Amino acid sequence: MPEPQVTVNGQARPLAGVPVHTNVLDLLRGLGLTGAKEGCAEGECGACAVLVARPDGAGTRWTPVNACLVPAAALDGQEVVTAEGLGSPGNLHPVQAELAVRGGSQCGYCTPGFVCSMAAEYYRADRASLADPDAGPDPEHGPNGFDLHAIGGNLCRCTGYRPIRDAAWALGAPVPGDPLAERQSGPAPAPVATRLDGFARPADLAEALSLLAEHPDATVVAGSTDWGVEANLRGRRAAYVVAVDRVPELRGLSTDGPDGPGGALEIGAALTLSEVERGLGDSVPLLAQVWPLFASRLIRNSATIGGNLATASPIGDLAPALLALEARLVLASADGDREVPLAAFFTGYRTTVLRPGELVRSVRVPTPLARLTTFRKVAKRRYDDISSVAVGAAFDVVDGTVVRARIGLGGVAATPLRALRTEAVLEGRAWGEETVEEAATVLASEGTPIDDQRASAAYRSAMLGNALRAWWADLAGQEVAR
Repeated sequence: MPEPQVTVNGQARPLAGVPVHTNVLDLLRGLGLTGAKEGCAEGECGACAVLVARPDGAGTRWTPVNACLVPAAALDGQEVVTAEGLGSPGNLHPVQAELAVRGGSQCGYCTPGFVCSMAAEYYRADRASLADPDAGPDPEHGPNGFDLHAIGGNLCRCTGYRPIRDAAWALGAPVPGDPLAERQSGPAPAPVATRLDGFARPADLAEALSLLAEHPDATVVAGSTDWGVEANLRGRRAAYVVAVDRVPELRGLSTDGPDGPGGALEIGAALTLSEVERGLGDSVPLLAQVWPLFASRLIRNSATIGGNLATASPIGDLAPALLALEARLVLASADGDREVPLAAFFTGYRTTVLRPGELVRSVRVPTPLARLTTFRKVAKRRYDDISSVAVGAAFDVVDGTVVRARIGLGGVAATPLRALRTEAVLEGRAWGEETVEEAATVLASEGTPIDDQRASAAYRSAMLGNALRAWWADLAGQEVAR
């Protein structure tokens, strides 16, 4: 087995002897690459953003991630580019040059992180200019096709956002011969099996399960967006880490008769949320509503669908939507696979039915999908914030009657849960204002909400009922019968 190493700005850097709890940010700063900064240590500010070469079909996608969360050992065999690797004072990268001339850097603390996030969007292969620049303003996309959500996870404490936006929208296309653009035409680095003191990346699922049997106290990580926070802010240390983010059996995405009965979409547990978003496109409208509201793109580039569910957070955004879709989880162990409804997966606060030595292998969403869906999130900010309340709903309405209603809730109990009493009120009733009002009253009484720093219990209950009323109001006048 070759010596573990990561390529940083084109130079191989050894990982042997690096403690398992060392994150990529600390590794880089120890190498003298001090552009990336620690601003929050929990993936909220983007000051630590760097670029990682990730697979994109047969090519490579430059993907920004929060270096403060990713274990350094997890990048064995991978390629990383920092702000220093993009350009130099005498030879600025186009992103750096635009930020400089447009006043997009004030104190400068956040600038290297912005540079990396903006560079990823600059190199995005499907970034296209608007066909008609005179069609009217788009507050989220520039005339060059730059998507401002690309920098939604980067915070400027000097609040210099207008010149940062101006710099983003002034960027042209990469010039011929740009080495990072040319790099995208080649394959991304292949995953490598890794063994370091206290850390292992298995080559396949069988090896992963064997490692878990050998180390029953091991911590399983994928994107490390949850465990990284625990390590940074709470000082938690794992006895042994098993990284499953590149296990091939956990990275599939397939459909089986999506328009027919008995079919299912199957999503590999180790796919990042960004990969799932791109892979599904608009084929699952309910999930398409979730992605823009789920943290930031920096987080979605690392967080995995399996990890998000296995952490069993009661305020996660994904669980309510998947509960409404009646998703099921495939759990893998040395004894074989078993399938568990997501509604039965959560057993208590941050606890699940996962047994020792067991992993989430995939998420199955049965098809055909419900025709009428919505996702409602109540938070203090529109984007990149933790939910106070989240509601996912999926209904089938036939000839004006609700024949099937599924509602998932988050933020109102120790676990995500189904609103079973509300579903019962809706099914078999006419889809109309009277039914909606009665169901909204019942929905407001579901769960066991508490008072905390995000919202009071009374507010949470009120928002549950109002979520259904708001959905009805949005649909007023639309034809919803199948």
